[in-house]
Amino acid sequence: MIENYLKKTQFSSHKDFIENYEITVPQNFNFAYDIVDEWAQSDPDKRALCWTNDTGENIDLTFAQLKELSDKTASFLLSLNIKKGDMVMLILKRSIEFWQTIIALHKIGAIAIPATHLLTDKDIEYRNNAAGVKAIIAAEDQSLIEHVNLAMSNSPTVQQRIVIGKNSYDGWLNFHWGVNNAAPFIKPDVANSNDDIMILYFTSGTTGQPKMVVHDFTYPLGHITTAKYWHNLHENSVHLTVADTGWAKAVWGKLYGQWIVGACVFVYDFEGRFIPNDMLNVISKYKVTSFCAPPTIFRFLIREDLSKYDLSSLEYCTTAGEALNPSVFQAFYDKTGIKMMEAFGQTETAPTIVTFPWIKPKPGAMGVPHPLYDMDLLTHDGRSAEDGEQGEIVFYTDKKLPLSLFKGYYKDEELTKQVYSDNIYRTGDMAWRDEDGYYWFVGRTDDVIKSSGYRIGPFEVESAVMTHPAVVECAITGVPDEIRGQLIKATIVLAQEYKTQTGEELVKEIQDHVKNVTAPYKYPRIIEFVDELPKTISGKIRRVEIREKSN
Repeated sequence: MIENYLKKTQFSSHKDFIENYEITVPQNFNFAYDIVDEWAQSDPDKRALCWTNDTGENIDLTFAQLKELSDKTASFLLSLNIKKGDMVMLILKRSIEFWQTIIALHKIGAIAIPATHLLTDKDIEYRNNAAGVKAIIAAEDQSLIEHVNLAMSNSPTVQQRIVIGKNSYDGWLNFHWGVNNAAPFIKPDVANSNDDIMILYFTSGTTGQPKMVVHDFTYPLGHITTAKYWHNLHENSVHLTVADTGWAKAVWGKLYGQWIVGACVFVYDFEGRFIPNDMLNVISKYKVTSFCAPPTIFRFLIREDLSKYDLSSLEYCTTAGEALNPSVFQAFYDKTGIKMMEAFGQTETAPTIVTFPWIKPKPGAMGVPHPLYDMDLLTHDGRSAEDGEQGEIVFYTDKKLPLSLFKGYYKDEELTKQVYSDNIYRTGDMAWRDEDGYYWFVGRTDDVIKSSGYRIGPFEVESAVMTHPAVVECAITGVPDEIRGQLIKATIVLAQEYKTQTGEELVKEIQDHVKNVTAPYKYPRIIEFVDELPKTISGKIRRVEIREKSN
């Protein structure tokens, strides 16, 4: 399947990859028809999805079964007058219905809006009105149902509420009844053009109201890089990405690129908090071969006795979502012999900086630029950064428009122009490049601390603080200071055994530790111990909230 979209699939070197990596984009590409249904025809019994949950249930779906389910779902949605261009919000956790439904939406040319189940009624109301949501399909969760219902009085565009579950609710249609009783699906003559909007994501909103990121129907093809040349997948791979379906990371790692490659998507559907022991048992039982998770997950895994689990099937591990602490990389490698391969990207893009399989990883480095993106680092005064110099990651689009770069922020031309104008997309993320061409994450442009003439990225300090055994989580921010401009402040969540030691002695011990780990001028002059860090609903630290409290 992948050969249909790549002129060359194997590369002898990174130079060969840069010079010859090219993705072919067919006219009116539709992932549902051109990938899912094609697999169903060419290899109907090929396993597409392996789903299990924390109570031990297990469902496998072949591509043929997935085609049948998505056809029925598409027919059901059409019967509700959901058609091309309509906005449909999916609040489905990790339920198996997410996959059949998003494929069905692609088949009819409707726009999918994946969303997290952690939204409140005000969050849902904002999204309904900002995007003009026509229908909401939600998992059966009492709290979620109540939040959706509360949002309805101020959501005039919403015409249908559909619940996935066994119980009935006033004002809600039952998903399974509708799918099971759907008429035969009639494929539209033309479901979409390449430029039509296929998917809309609300960003997590670390500094304000969430932005609406839109991608067109060619977006899945950009994730060939994700699956083939970052996750390093093949047709026999069983790949697990830890992500709720409400976030873009789910389609990065649980859908598009994986099925273009022909890998099996593995889903572990668990409620509540992440339990490392359960995750390790699942990887062992189901012979997962490829695993992708944010560094936080790996931090928990390395605290377990990994020798108790059969991880022999595990071939490859990748990480993204936040910068990787080198200490976590080394500990996982020491325990498993597997080197984590990092990458960087945004909801607005596919992976743009990648540790490719043929590249030796540098612990803590994001990797090297994706050859389909024309990338640069711009300093605060507008120059291209030299090696070792910090700059904002930007992409030029005057020569080529890279696959999977967003179309803009929906219905917000002014906001789009703030980050994407004159053929330059400004990511808002800072990095520096070493002499070998690897890129290292610094932080968001708003988070960079200017102290005594130094420009200090929060991540480099956080990495140093995190190597102290007392620290579980840490956020670095700047505090105004008349002499230095800003002082470095560390807001720290302590490990349980250290929570009684919050005095000056521990503060000095952490400060001295940081001075020994990194350049002394980067040590935090202010340390505050807290029970938890403020975060967005996607789990990202809200440094802006910490700064507001400190000012």
